[in-house]
Amino acid sequence: MSAPDPALPRNFLRPCILLLLREQPAHGYDLLERMRPLGFQRDDPGRLYRALRALEQDGFVHSAWERSGTGPDRRIYELSRAGVEELHRSSRALAEASDLLDLFLRRYAEFVEIRRRPGRTAARR
Repeated sequence: MSAPDPALPRNFLRPCILLLLREQPAHGYDLLERMRPLGFQRDDPGRLYRALRALEQDGFVHSAWERSGTGPDRRIYELSRAGVEELHRSSRALAEASDLLDLFLRRYAEFVEIRRRPGRTAARR
């Protein structure tokens, strides 16, 4: 999974994982698939699993092995209470950064028209 666009925050992967796990517990492959709309590709799954291990060590995520009737057992990840709090903190920080970026882009647009890539629309609060 390669990094998202370079203009996004350096550790954007962490809040993305927390958000996806807030939506529902998941195993790694499922998370890889669900990361795509958030700007991540599937070409570096090791990065996702390293981030999951770090989130678990920080107490933001819990995991357990789940038996599979059709294949190998899988580790399922779930958000902890501390993870919910971290997601809220990260989301507030991202919202503040978004406000600053919006201000910058509005001021820049006074001089140059900014063309957004097709399919890239910002979700508004």
